[in-house]
Amino acid sequence: MSDWITMRRFHESKGVDDWRVVGEGACAYFRTGSFAAGTRLVNAISELAGLEDHPPDVDLRHEGVIVRLVMVAADYYGLSERDLELARKISAIARKLGVPADPAMVETVLITIDAFDIPKVKPFWRAVLGYQDREDSPEDLVDPRGRGPSIWFQKIDAPDPQVTRIHLDIWVPPDQAKARIAAAIAAGGHLVTDKYAPAWWTLADAEGNLADVATTMSRD
Repeated sequence: MSDWITMRRFHESKGVDDWRVVGEGACAYFRTGSFAAGTRLVNAISELAGLEDHPPDVDLRHEGVIVRLVMVAADYYGLSERDLELARKISAIARKLGVPADPAMVETVLITIDAFDIPKVKPFWRAVLGYQDREDSPEDLVDPRGRGPSIWFQKIDAPDPQVTRIHLDIWVPPDQAKARIAAAIAAGGHLVTDKYAPAWWTLADAEGNLADVATTMSRD
C-alpha cells in the first residue's frame, strides 16, 4: 500500500500532539468527564467523511473516549497517511467541543507466550479465546471484537528456569515509561534488565512473574 508510514513519521508530523503510537496503532484519550459529552464527541467523529473504508476504533466510557487508528490489511498492520489525516481531524473536533486530550492515559497490553512449537500451541489459544490469526503475522492472534489484548507467540529452543513462560508487554508512551517503571518498583517489583531500553525494560514482581514496559523508541 502506497500510503504506509512509519511510527517516526507519524510522531514527527504536525497536528498530532494528542496522539501516541503504542504497539497497536496511534491512540488518543479524550477526557470528556461525562457519558453525554463522550457521546457528543463520538457522534461528531462519526460524521467525518471516508470512515466507511477506514473507520477508527472507538471506546466510549463514562469519563473519557479512547480512539485508536490502525491500518489492517492482509500484508500490513500499522499506520498510513489516512490515519495521520484522521488524527488531525479528530483532534480538531475535540478542541471545538472543548474536550482535552490526556496522552498519559494511553497504553496497550500484549500477552507474550513462549512456545517450542508455535503451530502446535497456537490453535488452542485461538479456540479457547475465540481469537483469530493476524493476517500479516503468523506469530500473532487478535481479538476480532477489538477488546482483548493481542497475543504474540515467541519461539524458544530451551526453557529458562529463571523466566516465566507467559508475560505481559505494557506499551506506554515514551514519556511515561520511567514513571510507570518507578511506580512498579515502588509497588514491590524490581528491574530485571534494561539491556533493551528504550525499546523495553523487563520487570518482575516479588515472586518473579515478568512484565515488559515497552515503547516505540528504537523501533520503526
